[in-house]
Amino acid sequence: MALISVYTIFATMKQTYLLLFALLGLSLNAQTPWKLRLQNQTEQVKLVIDLYEESINVPTMEMFGPMNGYLGGYGIYGVWSVTSFEIKDDKTAFLRMSNDLGSETQQIRLTQQTDSTYLMELQGGVVVKKAVNRKLIKIVPKMELTIMP
Repeated sequence: MALISVYTIFATMKQTYLLLFALLGLSLNAQTPWKLRLQNQTEQVKLVIDLYEESINVPTMEMFGPMNGYLGGYGIYGVWSVTSFEIKDDKTAFLRMSNDLGSETQQIRLTQQTDSTYLMELQGGVVVKKAVNRKLIKIVPKMELTIMP
C-alpha cells in the first residue's frame, strides 16, 4: 500500500513539473514579441531588433559591442542602429535610430499586423536613404516587413 502511494505521488509530481515547464515556455514566448529579424524583399531592407537586451552585433559597428538592433540592407546608405526605444504594447513599438556617423536620426513606428507581418512607418520626415543608379533617394515612408526565415 505504501509503495503504491509513493509511486502515485511521484507520478503526480512529475506531471506537475512537466505542466509548469510547459507553461513557463509558453509565457517566455508570449513575453518576447520584440525580438525580431524582419525584411522587405522588394525594398531590400532588413530590420533586426531585440528590445529586451543588447544582444545584436551591428555590422561595421562591432567595436561598440552588442546593441538593441539595426536597420540596413542592400543599397541603404550606412547602417542605422537603435539608440533608444519605447514599447507601447505587444503590437506597437517606437524606435529611435541613428546612422553610423551619428549625424542623422530617424523615428520609426513598428506595428504588428499579423503573426509574421509588421508595418514600419518612418516618422517626422524620411531621413534614411538608399543608393539607386548612383543617386541617394529617400526610402518609402511606410513598408511592410515580414519575418525572415
